[in-house]
Amino acid sequence: MDLRLFTAAAVAWPVTLVALRLRAGWCWTIAAVGLVAALVLVLGPVRSRWRRRADADPDLDPDRRVRVLDTCALAGAAVALASAATAGHLMVRRAGPVDQLAAKHAIVRVEAVLSTDPRVVGAGLTGHRSLVITKVSVRQVIGRGMRSTPRTPVLVLADEDWLALRWHQRVAFTGRLQPAEPGDDVEAVLTVRGPPRLIGGAGPLFDGVEVFRRDTRVATDGLPADARGLVPALVMGDTSRLPPDLNDDMRATGMTHLNAVSGSNVTLVLMSAMWFAGWLHLRGRWRLVAAAVVLGLFVLLCRPEPSVIRAAVMGLIGLVGMSASRRAAGSPVLAAAVLALLAIDPWLAASYGFALSTLATAGLLFFARPWADRIARWLPRRLSPLAEAVAIPMAAQAMCAPVIVLLQGSVSLIGIPANVLAAPLVAPATMCGVATVLVAPVSTALARVPAWLAAIPTEGIAWIAHTCARVPMGTLPWPDGAAGALLLAVLTLLALFTGVWLLRHLWVRPYLAGAGAVLAAAAWAPTPVTAWPPAGWVYVACDVGQGDGGVLATAPGHALVVDAGPDPGLMDACLTRLRIGVVDAVVLTHFHADHVGGLAGVLDGREVGPVYVTPLSARTTTDTDAEATEEPLVRSLAAQHHLPVRTLATGDVLDLGEVHALVLGPSRLIRAGSVQNNNSVVLDVRTHGLRILLTGDIEKEAAATLLGQLRALPNAPSVDVFKVPHHGSANQDPALERFVHAPLAVISVGAGNDYGHPAPRTLDLLRETNSVVERTDRGGDVAIVVRDGRPLVARR
Repeated sequence: MDLRLFTAAAVAWPVTLVALRLRAGWCWTIAAVGLVAALVLVLGPVRSRWRRRADADPDLDPDRRVRVLDTCALAGAAVALASAATAGHLMVRRAGPVDQLAAKHAIVRVEAVLSTDPRVVGAGLTGHRSLVITKVSVRQVIGRGMRSTPRTPVLVLADEDWLALRWHQRVAFTGRLQPAEPGDDVEAVLTVRGPPRLIGGAGPLFDGVEVFRRDTRVATDGLPADARGLVPALVMGDTSRLPPDLNDDMRATGMTHLNAVSGSNVTLVLMSAMWFAGWLHLRGRWRLVAAAVVLGLFVLLCRPEPSVIRAAVMGLIGLVGMSASRRAAGSPVLAAAVLALLAIDPWLAASYGFALSTLATAGLLFFARPWADRIARWLPRRLSPLAEAVAIPMAAQAMCAPVIVLLQGSVSLIGIPANVLAAPLVAPATMCGVATVLVAPVSTALARVPAWLAAIPTEGIAWIAHTCARVPMGTLPWPDGAAGALLLAVLTLLALFTGVWLLRHLWVRPYLAGAGAVLAAAAWAPTPVTAWPPAGWVYVACDVGQGDGGVLATAPGHALVVDAGPDPGLMDACLTRLRIGVVDAVVLTHFHADHVGGLAGVLDGREVGPVYVTPLSARTTTDTDAEATEEPLVRSLAAQHHLPVRTLATGDVLDLGEVHALVLGPSRLIRAGSVQNNNSVVLDVRTHGLRILLTGDIEKEAAATLLGQLRALPNAPSVDVFKVPHHGSANQDPALERFVHAPLAVISVGAGNDYGHPAPRTLDLLRETNSVVERTDRGGDVAIVVRDGRPLVARR
């Protein structure tokens, strides 16, 4: 197998990732160095010298040396291509004033084209409205006396007013810009003020495609909830109605490729198109033309966004790889596709989805067919077709597992069985779903027939996901981060190269297999966990989704609540599990919805004391630094429950039972960054001999101020538990984490959030300080328990 181009792609990927964080000038320099190196290796004296040395020594293989030179030259050319492409994209993106305006947090008027469909991701920033996000390409921006017509990608944070909009429509709106994280696929984040104004349609072609999508949703309205969400997701990537529990269970069982546009969807569509072309007696190039037309229509139906284009390319390569006659061509085709996609969209280098697609496709190319042949030898002839059904998810899972560990911090044992069970249902579900899409614009009533036929296998897929997600030990916890991924990658390689040898020895030594079975059974039926809450708990970070909700035990059945999360139900459930009947006081660090939206869940049905809030309020801010807040909601709920609302100031002390809390911030009004976040209440808590530092959502500006205060305190660094600010975002002051260097760091964050929390650089920083990181998105409720004066962790 020729791996020269594959090596070039493997070099180009990390180069692109680094180039995204550089200025365009540095990228051009790297491109020039790579190009010169490639030309020297191809045209310079090195090749002639190697050739003469090979001719003089008959023991040397001249072709092998030439292949080495070619590989190095291709790698240099790939570096040049990746760096030059990234430089060009950066120059285009940064040509306008958007990044300068974002750095100033300017309020701007914008005209933009939607790059994605708007979707709900959680609680909103104002009132009770939902938070809706979408990506747009800015076509005109007016602000701070500047007017420009760039083509800059921006992430928009909005509300339900945006849900009526569709991909590729042109809108006008007003909002506040703020910088995006370095390396993000957008240049800025824009929080919208007021409803959008539609000023242009998507165009006749895309409006026609939207008719198919809209009528398909209508045709599937009467289906059961799981099928109603899964049928559109399976055939056109529309996940807007996918139930959250089904989405979570499919993620836990490694079946998310079925509820989004993935390479496997594309491969199935192409295989069906090829079969149908054969049924029509099309031959040779006409079958390829038919497949290309079907692929183009499928991409249009699913929206030609970068993720869809990526899936289409990988699905096409996967089809090539599963063909025995073309398998040798799969590797260079995959490598060429990676190089082309990185040149077209360099930000794919930082995309987990792109990494998973590439690795899964590589698994199909390198392992699926050989493994299927080997498995078939072990099966009776009548069951040999099952070999391929088992080999495909095995190959994909083996290649993707190290990356999945980075995302989930666990290893799925149930993923392969779940995908094998679901595999026979995917084809009929897809075919009936496609029929629904084609018939719906003609007659939605008639389209309900194939829709109900599609519902039968999709309900089966959903049942498999729900059932397998609840299998004991279906997923195993695993060290997260680069170390965990590297460990799993090493074990995967060992399994790939020693698996056959190991199976052969187990076959001839059945007692070893029996011992392994006993150990597996012991792991499969573990000892039940202790009751919740754990005895001696002093602090619990509640799993409230993307937000903060903390509970400090003041006495049996009593607590101090610090923030209430975004959802009343989740916060109430956490307090109920902890058997809290009396809340001695509530501290709300700031007025963002992800910290106060769940306040009703704290207040209802409990005896509650005063509500303490940040000194930053609507009365103390100016038009320049004001942000949309939930302060009216907080004051309204407190008034309904006849509770006083009191403002905390630096130096205030809360003595509640076993809890002694000193207020460290905000010590001054900070107008930099997010004003609300930077003016969060910071508590230095002492309880049962432990010191817990609760930091709200402070960003680097407030963190620098806090660091100065901590240095002035006696025994400042002796923090036992550090609540990481702002859900572990990248906007941290590393000096604070290094100074605190707490043995235990807690991150309250929602699973699968769209903000990239916690940021990899923050996790790396915490590991650098030797902090053990506990996260609510992976461990659920995280309880801190005191044993012999030391903090221990219990998870629900």
